[in-house]
Amino acid sequence: MALLEVRNLTKSFGGLVAVNDVSFHVDEGEILSMIGPNGAGKTTIFNLITGVLPPDKGEIRFNGRNLVGLRPHQITELGIARTFQTIRLFPNLTVLENVMAGLHCRTKAGLWSSLFQTRVQQEEEKFIREKALEYVRFMGLEGLEFELAKNLPYGLQKRLEIARALATNPRILMLDEPAAGLNEQETSELMETITKLRDQGITIFLIEHDMKVVMGISERIIVLDNGYKIAEGTPEEIQNNPRVIEAYLGKEE
Repeated sequence: MALLEVRNLTKSFGGLVAVNDVSFHVDEGEILSMIGPNGAGKTTIFNLITGVLPPDKGEIRFNGRNLVGLRPHQITELGIARTFQTIRLFPNLTVLENVMAGLHCRTKAGLWSSLFQTRVQQEEEKFIREKALEYVRFMGLEGLEFELAKNLPYGLQKRLEIARALATNPRILMLDEPAAGLNEQETSELMETITKLRDQGITIFLIEHDMKVVMGISERIIVLDNGYKIAEGTPEEIQNNPRVIEAYLGKEE
């Protein structure tokens, strides 16, 4: 069953058509990867889905609801979380505080409860802290709860960004190049984590250049080139698709 549906999505920047009439779906409970050369339009599609950019044309539906026109925080509240190509942590907050920030969209205590430290607010604060610690442990950051985010090595910062996204309690987690900059061991651990998240019921949609990751964990793959969707299929089908090979390697004259 399709959890996310994209139909005829188009986005231009001046005279450049970054995404051109692209349609696809993400099934609930699957790992779907989107690949393509640099500048193919992959991150633009992520930005359109999450409300960072408005589409020029097309429809985006999540669990049957139209997302076009909604703001990013509204889309997060519906159950879509994402990470970014460039890490966007709060560098001067601790690991635990960064993850607690991700839980903000699930809180209910209002301004007055916070100002007067009511029982409801105190109970909610305790819940947030306990849940944040769960995500910290799940992502292998236990023992670093009070370390500033900016002091973490790059690989651990990537883990922290995923932990913060998970704290929003998403139904679908969108990962923009999660393996970029990781060493071989970190990449293998990331693949295990993504598979574990899928097994726990979170749908995964990722952009990735590391073909070991893509071919190792994806159930389906979408391929973009110059803003167009040129292929869709299983890893085996994509590996043997002539148009995909041409997009990556070129063709002989």
